[in-house]
Amino acid sequence: MTSARVQYWIAAVIFVFAASVVCTAVRAEAQIHWPDPPKKAPMRVRLVAVALADPRSSFFSSHEILIAEKEIAPEEWGLIKLVYSFLPYQPRLSETGFDYSVVHEFSATRDSSCDETLAQLQTRETNDHGQIDLKYSPNAPKRDLDRRRIPLPCYETTADDYAKSAVEPIPPPEVHPTLQTRKPEPQGP
Repeated sequence: MTSARVQYWIAAVIFVFAASVVCTAVRAEAQIHWPDPPKKAPMRVRLVAVALADPRSSFFSSHEILIAEKEIAPEEWGLIKLVYSFLPYQPRLSETGFDYSVVHEFSATRDSSCDETLAQLQTRETNDHGQIDLKYSPNAPKRDLDRRRIPLPCYETTADDYAKSAVEPIPPPEVHPTLQTRKPEPQGP
């Protein structure tokens, strides 16, 4: 009776060994794939306005939402929404050079899930007037931001991703000619 049990166990071990050798040769097709971490890209921005600034917390991270211009190419800038997160001991981005002539450099992650138009951003939380008042930076060019109906691309960054800031000259404003009515010239005799 014991030899039958031994033969049974030997056959079971050989079967398990053979199955494991065959199964390891074939790669499992149903592996769990974790999403890749978001990719941070370096960028240069000029701050145009602060849309929302959370009160500073003593224990948790806070954030502020800014309207900024991202450098697309030399001397070409496009509006973006920037979400800047910081810890209690770190300065706000709006405290480290809130002037349009200052160019900030940092790494940021593109997050298309938080894209918003300026109208959506201003009506998120309301004040007595029914919309958020934007706090514009000094020297920011005057633009009619209320007419923009396209979503601003959203970028997220933290104070740890901040690299540096530098004061760069602001290009002269574009001069648009104004049309004036001409006075008729006096007719001679």
